[in-house]
Amino acid sequence: MSNMKITFKKPYNFEGSEYKEVDLSNIENLTTRDLIEADKIFNSSGQIALMNEMTTGYSCIIASKVAKLPVEFFESLPIREGLKVKNLVMGFLNTEV
Repeated sequence: MSNMKITFKKPYNFEGSEYKEVDLSNIENLTTRDLIEADKIFNSSGQIALMNEMTTGYSCIIASKVAKLPVEFFESLPIREGLKVKNLVMGFLNTEV
């Protein structure tokens, strides 16, 4: 995919650092093992879904793996930025090969 960077509308502060964007381009390097691990994390967190990859929580877990940031980084994003992350991850996972 061409543009896997999400630029925030305004700077986002997390744990004393300011972020203007997050780069999710490494998503293309995830393995099936990464997806299995994300499924385990998602299920152990008490979240339930028929299709994990369609949920915001699962998207945050995947984004966390990709960006090497804690999942709390993504869970604490302003809603519009969180939806950008969800849509990008969900779109990537559901694109026909």
